[in-house]
Amino acid sequence: MPDTPDLPEPPETPESQSGSGSGSGSGSGSGSQHDRDAERRRKRDAFLRERKEARELRERVHPRRARAARMRQQMRMRTFRW
Repeated sequence: MPDTPDLPEPPETPESQSGSGSGSGSGSGSGSQHDRDAERRRKRDAFLRERKEARELRERVHPRRARAARMRQQMRMRTFRW
């Protein structure tokens, strides 16, 4: 889907590195990975929400430009070969 880009993995922070070492063996590694995945999904959801709001605002402010963009997108989809 071109509307949903995959965001890069966030860099390791000192807090997350020190927190994963204080668990009990292999269980803490999957927990921190789960936390990072959850945080990544939250950030991605917020980004997509804000981008959708910005697109809607742009369509209200410049309706002709938005219509032209929709028409270009439709033409792209028509010419795309599956």
